[in-house]
Amino acid sequence: MKQILVVLTCFAMTFTFAYHAMYGRHGFETRSRLISRSEGLEFEIRGLEAVRARLARDVALLAPEIPDADLVEGVARDVLGFVRPDEHVFAVDEPVL
Repeated sequence: MKQILVVLTCFAMTFTFAYHAMYGRHGFETRSRLISRSEGLEFEIRGLEAVRARLARDVALLAPEIPDADLVEGVARDVLGFVRPDEHVFAVDEPVL
């Protein structure tokens, strides 16, 4: 009877450790989820680095020494909504669907 109790206890402990090794807080399932999440975050980081590089280039072009005329005009048109005095602007209402 004692041997059966020892075997059942060992089996229960082995099962507990195996379960936590697979599905526990630091188990293989959590590791695979973290790896897939890190791959997604690495993709997002690459996108943000590209945006940062583009913004750094734009800031360098807007340096106070000699700003790039095309970039200044683009910012004035897109961001500020300015146009040249000799240009005509037509406002078109969007159709309501």
